[in-house]
Amino acid sequence: MLTLAILGFLYDEPLHGYQLKARITGLTGHVRPVSDGALYPAITRLEKAGLLRRRTEPGTGAAPRQVLELTAEGRAELERRLTEPEEVEISDQIRFFTVATFLDRLTDPARQAAVLRRRLAFLEAPSSFFYDADGRPVAAEQEGNPFRRGMLLVARASGAAERAWLAETIADLERLASNP
Repeated sequence: MLTLAILGFLYDEPLHGYQLKARITGLTGHVRPVSDGALYPAITRLEKAGLLRRRTEPGTGAAPRQVLELTAEGRAELERRLTEPEEVEISDQIRFFTVATFLDRLTDPARQAAVLRRRLAFLEAPSSFFYDADGRPVAAEQEGNPFRRGMLLVARASGAAERAWLAETIADLERLASNP
């Protein structure tokens, strides 16, 4: 998720490390804050892999600042990751939202729709937070614990909203793909 966010934000424009951290924190910070101990080693790995480069520019004070920019290889890697997200990037809501944040970087509506179809298929599979003794999902109406029932009701409403958005967006993308 961190690599995808770095590549996605640098796709738009070169950024200083602190600007990049602020954007990533804005995207995921309330759920999964990014620390300097995670961000800067990831930047170093991506730089060593040739996916981004640093350049120095004068700072506002005496110290020069490092600007990070995506390379052509970095753009290709972002496109690959968006076209073929890992299964966890489809099944985990926060990771999927990171994919969705940058999905417009794919210019092919058919490829965008394919990713959304994978998420929709995942959401349409029967699931629950809780299961009965026979391994069947527990429905909100069957749950006696009011707190668990609340979790199930909120998840149901959120899932219905996401499925409706996915279906509508897939239909729109498929129309775009068939009428280029």
